[in-house]
Amino acid sequence: MVTAVAWGAATDNMWPTANQGGICRDDPDGGDGVLSCQTDNEALYYYMDSSGTYELESPDRTTVSNMLRDEYAPTDLARHYDSNPQFSGTSETDIIYQEGSTNLPSSSDGVTWCNDAADNRRCDQQYIRIRGNGNYTPGLSCHETGHAVGLTHGRQASPLLSNDDSRLGCLRTPTRFDAVLKANNRENINATY
Repeated sequence: MVTAVAWGAATDNMWPTANQGGICRDDPDGGDGVLSCQTDNEALYYYMDSSGTYELESPDRTTVSNMLRDEYAPTDLARHYDSNPQFSGTSETDIIYQEGSTNLPSSSDGVTWCNDAADNRRCDQQYIRIRGNGNYTPGLSCHETGHAVGLTHGRQASPLLSNDDSRLGCLRTPTRFDAVLKANNRENINATY
C-alpha cells in the first residue's frame, strides 16, 4: 500500500511511493544508501557515537543536536537522545549517527542504512554515517535523517520532481550546507507518523 500525498504537499516523497517501491530489509554495514525504510514509530531515539572509530567530535554533535531541534521539532516525531543506546533486542535505538568513511562510496558524503528491519516497511535501527573533515553540516545531517525516517529524493517521489527542486529542502541533491527540512517534508512526516 502506498501512502497518499499529504494535503498541501508538493509531492509524496515518503517511501514507498508510486515511483519507488521495494521492501525494507537489513542492509550490510555502510549500505549503499539505495534502500529506503521508515523508522518504526513516532518516538525517535537517537545516539551519536561517542568513542572509537566512528566518534562524532563535539562540533558535529552540536550540529546534529541543533538540526534535530530546529528542523524535526515541528514534526510529529518525538526526538529523544538515548544516552544508553541499545544495539539489539526489541527496543533498539532508532538512529545511530557515526562519522567516518568506511564503506561510503567515494561519490557520497553520507549514507543511511537499515541494520534491523522490523517489517517490510519499517526499520527498528538505522545508521547514518557521514564523512568527517567538515562534512557533518546542518544540511547533510538533515538530509540523512530524512532518509532514516523514510523521505526520498525527488526522482523517487510521486509526482516526480527533479532532485534539486527547492521544495525538497534538505532532501535536495546536492545538499546545501544550511539546507532545512521545508514544508513538503514536514507534511509527509506528519501524515506518516
